Amino acid sequence: MLRSRLPAGPSPGTLPVSLHEGRTLGITTEIPASPAPRKLAPAQGSTAQQPPDDITRGLFSSGRRMVRTHPLATDALLAAVLLALSTEWLAGSGFASLRSVLIQTVLIAAVVARRIWPASVFLFTSALAFGQWLLGFPLLGDAAVLVALYTVAAHQSRIRALLAAALAESGAVIAALKWDPAGTPQRSLVFLTATVVAALFAGLAVASGRQYLDWMDERARRLEVERDQQAEIAAAAERTRIARELHDIVSHSLSVVITLADAAAIVGRADPDRGVEAMTEVSEVGRRALADMRAMLGVLRTDEPSSALAPQPGVAELDALADQVRGTGLAVGLTVEGTAFPLGAAAELTLYRIVQEALTNTLRHAGARHAQVTISYADPDVQVRVTDDGGRTRAGTEPGAPGHGLDGMRERVALHGGVLRAGPGPATADGWLVEASFRVEQVPA
Repeated sequence: MLRSRLPAGPSPGTLPVSLHEGRTLGITTEIPASPAPRKLAPAQGSTAQQPPDDITRGLFSSGRRMVRTHPLATDALLAAVLLALSTEWLAGSGFASLRSVLIQTVLIAAVVARRIWPASVFLFTSALAFGQWLLGFPLLGDAAVLVALYTVAAHQSRIRALLAAALAESGAVIAALKWDPAGTPQRSLVFLTATVVAALFAGLAVASGRQYLDWMDERARRLEVERDQQAEIAAAAERTRIARELHDIVSHSLSVVITLADAAAIVGRADPDRGVEAMTEVSEVGRRALADMRAMLGVLRTDEPSSALAPQPGVAELDALADQVRGTGLAVGLTVEGTAFPLGAAAELTLYRIVQEALTNTLRHAGARHAQVTISYADPDVQVRVTDDGGRTRAGTEPGAPGHGLDGMRERVALHGGVLRAGPGPATADGWLVEASFRVEQVPA
C-alpha cells in the first residue's frame, strides 16, 4: 500500500503566558485571546455605530489607494489647496501685485508634475524662488520648494536628495537673512532649516518604507515561485515513483503470463491437464497483478478508505514470488545468509522489487534454466544478489539500452544510499548478475 503518513511529533504541550494558556500545534503557537466583554444590546430604536478606529483606518486606506491610483489628480488637489492658502496670505500682506500673483501661481502649479519629473520640478521651483528673492518680496508659495525637495528625497537617489537639500538650505539662509520671517535672523534660520530637514527626512522615510514594501512583495513572489517549484518537483517525484511501481508490477506479471500462456499452448494438446494448470496459473497471476495495481492506484482516490488497501510486498513475499516464477519452468533458488533484522517497509519494498525485476529480466531476455536469489544480512547492511545461467549479453538490460528496469532499480537503491551492479557474472561463470547493497536504519521489532 502506498500511503502518505504524517511524521509523529511531540504531544501538544501547554505554556502559561500571562493569564492565558498557549497551545502548540505543529510549529504554530496559538495564544487564545481573553474572552471579549459582553456588549449591551443597543436600545430599541437606536442604530449601531461603527467604532471610530475602524472609521479612521477605512479613511486612511481609501486615501492611500486614491494617492496610488490617481497621482496627478492628487497632486493637482495639493497644488490647489496650497495656492488657495498662499493667495489668502498674499492678499493680507503688503506684497500683493500682479507680478507676485503670477510668480506664485507658476511656482505652485509646478507641483502637479512633481512625480513625473522630480529633479526638474525641484530645479525649476528653486530657480523661480531665487528670482522672486531677487525681486525682493516673500511668498508663502515658496513651500512648493519644500514639496519638491520631499519628492526628490522620496523618488530619487540619496545623493540627489542631499544635493537638493543643500540647495534648499542655501535658499533658506538667504531668505532668513533678508526677510526675518521668525522675527530675528537666527530664529528665522533655525525655523527655515527645520522645514528643509523635515522635508528631506520625510521623503527619505517614505523611500525607505516603499523599498521595504517592494522587498516584501518581491520576497512574497519569490516564495510563491519556490512553492510552485517545490510542488512541481514533488509531483514529478510522485509520477516517477508511480511509473516505477507500475513498471515493476506490469512487467513482471505480463512476463509470467506470457511464459505460462506459451507453455499452455505448447503442452495443451499433448497434456491437457498441464495446459489447464498453466492457464489457471495465468488467471491467478493476472488477478494478483490487478489487485496490486488497484492497491497502488487506490491511494490516488480520495473517496476510497485506506483500510481497503493491501500492504506493499516485502521480504516475506519473496517465497511466493519464487513459486510464481517456478510455475513458468524456471528453477529459482532462494537463500538467506546471516541473521535477518527488521528493515522497514521502504527497504523491504526495494529489496522485493529488485528481485522481481531481476527475475523478470531473466524470463524475458536470458533463456536461462536456473536462477539463484541470495539475501545477505550484516546489520545494518543488507545485500541482494540475483544470478542466472543464461547468456552473458541480453537486449534491453544494458545501461544505455531503452527501458526503465535498471533505472528503476538504481533509483530504489539510491534512495537508501546504496549501489547497484547489473551485468555479466564472474568471468569463470556464465549468466547475468544483479547485485545491490545498501544500509538501512534498524527498525525496532
